[in-house]
Amino acid sequence: MRNILTLCVLYFFFTLQLVISTQMSMRTIKTILPGIEQAEGVGATVRRSIGNMQMRNFSPFLLFDHFSSSGVGGFPEHPHLGQETITLMLKGAFAHEDFTGSRGVLRSGDLQFMTAGRGTVHSEMPVIHKDGSKNVGLQLWVDLPAKLKEVEPRYRDLREWEVPEYTEQDGKLKVRVISGESYGVKLDAELAYTPVKYYHYIMKPGSHFKQLVPSDYNFFLYVLEGDNLVLQNKTAVSQYDNVFFNANGDTIEGVYPATESKDLEFVLIGGQILDQKIVQHGPFVANSAERINQAFADYRMARNGFSRLRSWKTLISDGVTDEMIDNELGGSLEAREKSRQEFLARKSELVKDEL
Repeated sequence: MRNILTLCVLYFFFTLQLVISTQMSMRTIKTILPGIEQAEGVGATVRRSIGNMQMRNFSPFLLFDHFSSSGVGGFPEHPHLGQETITLMLKGAFAHEDFTGSRGVLRSGDLQFMTAGRGTVHSEMPVIHKDGSKNVGLQLWVDLPAKLKEVEPRYRDLREWEVPEYTEQDGKLKVRVISGESYGVKLDAELAYTPVKYYHYIMKPGSHFKQLVPSDYNFFLYVLEGDNLVLQNKTAVSQYDNVFFNANGDTIEGVYPATESKDLEFVLIGGQILDQKIVQHGPFVANSAERINQAFADYRMARNGFSRLRSWKTLISDGVTDEMIDNELGGSLEAREKSRQEFLARKSELVKDEL
């Protein structure tokens, strides 16, 4: 009997230790930096919190801008190399084109994933609204793994209606799952070569969130709207704050107090950490200074990755017209609605097939 009792006690303590050892822990905060407003492009402004003197980079992220443009000012013809960009439109619309022939219009809720690879040249210009309203969005630059630096350039668009959403707490919490998984909702499409998790949260007062995060990813949280989001049970952050987390826990959690009077909105973004050297000069990113020098020479001479420059002429760098939107860019509201209806019809058929 004594031996059985001893075994039971040992089993109890072993089980208790196993439970404790497998409990999830919250990540600690590395630092909090404000998005610093500055002029960028031609007539546009950005709030930059990665890619400046405060935070040169945060592997695999090279730059993070919260951009705004209300006039013709935007980002006319310019090159990229050795990286990917992810653009999320929050308000308004931006037109884009590149020298591979890709063209289109991003509207509120849409995303674009661009791989520069061995070299690309593109333009990103705002659509002008009669009421003078601003075009607002986020752009993230992501480093490419060394073995993929020389891939061919490509574009992938993700429309607003293609992004799955999850709502709970009686509608107080909503998350758009752009890439990854949250609350059982997932989107696994390969949108970038470097693995990225991207969540767009909207919280009403009195709500809370908990996001599981993989151990080999760096994560940051940027507040778009609202104040007093309490993170990791103790730290309150406000609009335009960018919170950088250490890679030492399993969850990122937050509470939005019921005493607040308006909705809070933020993005939570993570990327797989790359163990590689970063040599960056403006929009050119490589693993050596020699490759950067070669990129500048190739761009000037329109050769190698930039050879398409010899026959390409920008359409939108001097401004976007309604005629361009309806014709060459294929971005009319009518065409957009048709695409949305076709997507919803396909989705409905898939649901029927599963039943």
